[in-house]
Formats: sequence, C-alpha cells, structure tokens
Amino acid sequence: MDTRECVGGSETARDEAALWFVRLQDSPLSVEERSRFDAWRAEHPEHQYEFDVLQGLWSATDLVPQARLQALCDTPVARAKRRPVLRFAVAASVLAVALGLGLFSGLDHPATYTAEFSTKLGERRQVALPDGSLMDLNSRSVVAVHYEKGRRGIELKQGEAMFSVEHDTSRPFVVEAGAGQVTVTGTRFDVRRDDDQTRVVVEAGTVNVQGRSPDAIVTLTAGRGTQIDGHGQVAAAYAVNPEELTAWRTGKLVFNNATLGEVVREVSRYREQPLRVSTPAVSNLRLTSVFKSADTDALLKALPHILPVALRTLPDGSQEIISR
Repeated sequence: MDTRECVGGSETARDEAALWFVRLQDSPLSVEERSRFDAWRAEHPEHQYEFDVLQGLWSATDLVPQARLQALCDTPVARAKRRPVLRFAVAASVLAVALGLGLFSGLDHPATYTAEFSTKLGERRQVALPDGSLMDLNSRSVVAVHYEKGRRGIELKQGEAMFSVEHDTSRPFVVEAGAGQVTVTGTRFDVRRDDDQTRVVVEAGTVNVQGRSPDAIVTLTAGRGTQIDGHGQVAAAYAVNPEELTAWRTGKLVFNNATLGEVVREVSRYREQPLRVSTPAVSNLRLTSVFKSADTDALLKALPHILPVALRTLPDGSQEIISR
C-alpha cells in the first residue's frame, strides 16, 4: 500500500495519522516507506501528536468488551468492499469519540498498557495516554508508562515532563523520578529530574510528593513547588511561578533573579555540549531575562553585556563562563 495515494491534500493531519497508523499494523514498512513516515512526522508537530493519540486509543481498545468492540469495528454492508485498513481507521475514530465522551470511565477492569516515549535534543513532544491524560515532554526526556488495574504508573527516567491528568480516584496517577514520587488523582503539574535532585511544580489541583521515607509526604497545591534531593529528602513546600518554570512548553527560557548556576543548568539541556561556570562566585551572579530555548547562542552572546563575565571554549568543545 502506498500511503501517498490515500492521503489527499484536503485531508487533515488526523486522517493522515490514521492511514499511517493502520499501515504500520498491516506489515513492516519498507526502507522507502519508513523514510516517508519519518518525514511526515517531522513535517509538523501536529502530525506526531495525532499519531500518538491513535497509539493511545488503540491500546484503550482492551478496555472495551469484545462484543462492543466488534460492533464499533463493523461497517455497513454497503461499505463491505472497502479496504480493511480503512475499517481500522473508522474504529479508531469511533473510539476517539467514545473516549472523549467518557464512555470508558465506568469499566471495572482496566487493561495493562506499557510504552516508552523520548525526545531528542531541542525536541518537544506531546503524548496522549489511553485514559485521556496528556504528557508534554521537554528536550532530552525519557518517560516509561505502565498502566495496570488500580494504578497509572509513570517513570521519568530523565528530563522534564508536564502532566495533565484525567481525574480518576480509583486509579491514582503516580510519577516516579529519582529518589521520589508524585501521586495524584487528577491535576496539572510539572516534574523535572536532574542528576542530583527532582523538582515538582503544581499548576492546578493537588499532588502529594514523597521521598524515600513513606512518612515524609509534602502536599502541594497550585502555585507551590518542592524539591527532592538525591537522598530522598523532600523540601518544605514553597511558592513558585508555574508559568515561568514551564515556559519551555512555548520554547522560552524565563529567568527571574536566577543564579547563573541555575541558568547554566537549564541552558545545558538545550546544547550538544554542557555549559559550565568557573567559580562559586560566578555561579552566584543573578540574571533576569527571557530567551528562546532554540537559540541558546543568543543567550551566551548577551551574557557579557549583562554581567561581568566572559566565555571561553574548553579543549572538549564545551564552554565555560568565567569572571571578567
């Protein structure tokens, strides 16, 4: 099947995603088809998003009783001669409507769902999960998903993710990151995992943050955040500005009286080579500004005009900020 023959210029990204999805279920792609598929996904963020939605919905078919799923997949007799793959696309569309209407929320036996998602340097990606929850992944992030009866489990292996969680008191949504975990039933929050700590910021709702000790739980509400150190110690809740800390979703880096050490940590996420500071004194300098995450070179060029610093390139190709 040549997918290009089925995708017309007037069809939407959702239609194209459905055609690619069912093509992948049919048989392995050839080298040429894989190249076209990869090019289609990279052409526009909406393409990858719509494809991810279908992946999540297809996994959700396990939630539907067999007889009901068969009814969804059956097409009228008049359409019986249409290509079988289009029946899958129709079924996926019906499931999308059913999921949007919350028709699966009352089922007693949720199925297991396992998947892993990642982003490359400078890439941002939104993933739709089978229950309708959304994950926005920042640059260089890896997330493993494991849904089972009574628990929606997420492991943030590296990087940062924003979670918009569908409310379900019977199945807590648990994010494990480093030495801590975050538990919610429905809310919107951001988790960032670094080598030495994990940061949690809540935009809406309430979350419980737990370290290594089951008794050490900090409850966060909207506009509050906390950190979990490498030993699993959870800091007391403190006020945050969620819009600033999650500005990466719109391709921005917002620094409000941030230390240069904090700036360097953030900027390094968007560069091939890490950025360093030479001394604690330089690291403690403060910066307030806004930059584009896709153009960190502009930030480095601006720094010497804002602060008493200079840049030098090290033998391994990385750059270091030094006192001037």
